[in-house]
Amino acid sequence: MKTESLLEKALESGKFVVTAECGPPKGADTEILIKKGKSLLGWIDAVNVTDNQTAIVRMSSVAACSILKQLGHEPILQMVTRDRNRIALQSDLFGAYALGVRNVLCLTGDHQSFGNQRECVGVFDLDSIQLLKTVRDMREAGVIIGGEAIQGPPKFFAGAAENPFADPVDWRVIRLGKKVNAGAEFIQTQCIYNLPRFETFMAQARDIGLTEKTYILAGVTPLKTVGMARYMATKVAGMDIPEELISRMANTPKEKQAEEGIKIAVETIQRVKEIPGVAGVHLMAIEWEHKVPEILRAAGIGNRPEG
Repeated sequence: MKTESLLEKALESGKFVVTAECGPPKGADTEILIKKGKSLLGWIDAVNVTDNQTAIVRMSSVAACSILKQLGHEPILQMVTRDRNRIALQSDLFGAYALGVRNVLCLTGDHQSFGNQRECVGVFDLDSIQLLKTVRDMREAGVIIGGEAIQGPPKFFAGAAENPFADPVDWRVIRLGKKVNAGAEFIQTQCIYNLPRFETFMAQARDIGLTEKTYILAGVTPLKTVGMARYMATKVAGMDIPEELISRMANTPKEKQAEEGIKIAVETIQRVKEIPGVAGVHLMAIEWEHKVPEILRAAGIGNRPEG
């Protein structure tokens, strides 16, 4: 154990780890967040708290992490470089660690043109790989960017995201390697719908030894409707949803499509669990956090931490 992270402890134990995403509210109403958090409690090893995902203004991820930690969760702070320069990023890392957060997922973030503040200026002072290095330098060298010593260095368990499906797909494993070399100790992938493509990505990662250097958690998002499937397939960059899955949703009666989407998610979890090098699953049930226990139960994954 290099950190005090309970997520690191769970991954090191060798069990199939479960993480899930929890989106903070679009405001200061903590009850919304607490309700979501309670629905996940006891079912997951750690909870990702998104950072103004899709460039939509929400409660800060640092504050939401603190609230979910008080509820009993092991939070993973998602931090995007889109909205803060290096001063603010490093300051928030200090603050989050002081509040008891022990995991950080380093991201560049969706472009601001996707969100509800399209006229704003994206910062992008650092990218996700540079942020990863910053986090690791804080932990191992005890310094901020520029080399100045830290009083009480934060010792985060550091992670990153990877999309096995974005173009050019042959380079995705190379980009994964760059993140691992920069210090990513765990990886959470983009939503997986094209399982053969993901299996190829994992084979490439194993071939160059990356699964020996980092823990890879397979991303799963349940589809709610055929409209959601079509939107993600055509409007979300880097998303790969095979036509056969879209047809499966389209051929399901409208009132049964949510149920069918959950079945697809369950089938995906069961299949990725058998892929060598997959250390766990990361559920991104967008505004559907309360469905996570149902999905895990159907996939044969028990309560945490006992399961």
